[in-house]
Amino acid sequence: MKTEPQILLTNDDGIKSPGLWAAAEALDELGYVTVIAPREQASGTGRSFPSTYDGQVHAERLQVNGKEWTVHALGGTPAMAVLYGIFNLIPGNPDLIVSGINYGLNVGSGVTISGTVGAALEGAAAGIPSLAVSLETEKEYHASYSLEIDFSAAGFFTKYFAQRLLTRTLPPDVGVLKVEVPADATKETPWQTTRLSTLRFYEPTPPEENSGRSVKGLGYKIAPDFDQSPLDTDSYAVVNQRIVAVTPLSLDLTSRVDLGELKKLLGEE
Repeated sequence: MKTEPQILLTNDDGIKSPGLWAAAEALDELGYVTVIAPREQASGTGRSFPSTYDGQVHAERLQVNGKEWTVHALGGTPAMAVLYGIFNLIPGNPDLIVSGINYGLNVGSGVTISGTVGAALEGAAAGIPSLAVSLETEKEYHASYSLEIDFSAAGFFTKYFAQRLLTRTLPPDVGVLKVEVPADATKETPWQTTRLSTLRFYEPTPPEENSGRSVKGLGYKIAPDFDQSPLDTDSYAVVNQRIVAVTPLSLDLTSRVDLGELKKLLGEE
């Protein structure tokens, strides 16, 4: 007897994020959705497993649009949430892992900082099709749970690409589909497959009170050349063309250099 697909959903903004629940509502039509997410805000944690987190998991009951959900809040990072879900919440492996919907874009050279992308990469490392979805918002909303943000279009694209990953097999080198949705997108907004931009979209800023002996409180700002990414990149598609960017990510971080030429360059003279 065919059972419904098992979908593991997480994020990096925290268990009570409206973006997470917009994704849950969209995915609920595709299969059984198990939700585990950081107890608190965990943006910028990448694929990390810090020993400083308590690692405790607590089940909670939440009402979302009239439906009661049992969810799991983890004292840890999104990548840790993915592994906990695989080991403890879903018998066998999930059919799909979804991370998001994130407040703010995850484009360009800084994507490895993103907890949203980090969770999806952890899923890919476990051999599970994985999707990371982010919605363009103003910087002031990035660490918020603002109800002013409309996640309906991002929810539509979350469902659209999740359904594709559940029914189709991606090429071997595609571990994650990273989806970036413009703030003004609708369900009719076109989408395009893109490369990852090599430019920084977010630029680090020093702590406001810097004693010279600590980096605690590092911030970030939108880079001044944020709109200068090349054609066919994720940043260009969203920022310049105002379309949805769909970027395939690989776990293979090997540089695309000719290894023979590199060996000659590094060899003895």
